[in-house]
Amino acid sequence: MEIPRFDIQKALTQTGDSLKQLSVLNPLTIHKKGRRTKAFFALALVCFFWGTTWIASAEGVKRMPPLQMASIRQIIAGLCYVVFFFIRGARFPRGKEWIVILVLSFLNFMMSNGLTTIGVKYISAGLAAIIGATFPLWLVVIGLFSANNKTPKNAIIGFLLGFAGVCVIFYEHLNDFLNADFRFGIMLSLTASWTWAFGTLYTKQQAVNFNPYFSLGLQMLISGISLYAFSNISGNVVPFEQIHWKSWAAISYLTIFGSIIAFIAYLYALQNLSTEQVSIYAYVNPMVALLLGSLIFSEKLSLFIIIGGLVTILGVYLVNRAINIPASKQPETEGI
Repeated sequence: MEIPRFDIQKALTQTGDSLKQLSVLNPLTIHKKGRRTKAFFALALVCFFWGTTWIASAEGVKRMPPLQMASIRQIIAGLCYVVFFFIRGARFPRGKEWIVILVLSFLNFMMSNGLTTIGVKYISAGLAAIIGATFPLWLVVIGLFSANNKTPKNAIIGFLLGFAGVCVIFYEHLNDFLNADFRFGIMLSLTASWTWAFGTLYTKQQAVNFNPYFSLGLQMLISGISLYAFSNISGNVVPFEQIHWKSWAAISYLTIFGSIIAFIAYLYALQNLSTEQVSIYAYVNPMVALLLGSLIFSEKLSLFIIIGGLVTILGVYLVNRAINIPASKQPETEGI
């Protein structure tokens, strides 16, 4: 019986081909790749960074008032966008366009981002991320009360699945509802997801004609100034020199990676991939938040949370497919 010879050259060639395929994931060589590969790399950045914003927010609010932190982040990020587009000659909104800007600034940033930032002070980052991802489910509820729209069958199925997933998650948290702080955090996070749902519908109905990303910067800036003024009036602020360095680190991370780099990567992915491909970030973000929350903060990661989270995200996916929510209308914070 002839023993087959080991072909070293062939093995080396196969190994080299495998390494060459893996090199697509190497960030140091991504600039040499094609546009589509770069777009998938950008999408991976979005999935990771927007998932980590929940963790950064949870760390930041441990040592400073949540609304003050959210306002500083929004002001810095908003200024970056406004200055950038102003230098590039983008026109400012006119007349009634300002109404749309003000309404979205209130719904998406003052309420949704502001309340979510407060919420992670009282509940885990992973739990808050899952609640934040359920906003499409509330679109179904709103649609049921609208006489002008017929809710697709798959959207209703998705809503029921999502609701069932949330019930599974909260099954082992029933005793936690006896804690007033826990109830408060849950209500804030739910309200934040409701306001984002209304903001999404309003955006679809009142889409403006000028640069939507310049609009995003204006919304952040207006919201940030308003939240900071509210924090000062309420007396719920700490002097800048007394803000802990970890809170400054969280603000810097949220601004640079959450509001600027991740959003630029998001836009690049949106321009070079399909809406369905890009929308995957909405399902990955909560998983990133859950895993990192467990690793960094030792947040409880039980079988109920894992199964409930997956069922909830499946429901959100079915709703997104059924009512065709464009990825560009989904939360920036997604993360937060």
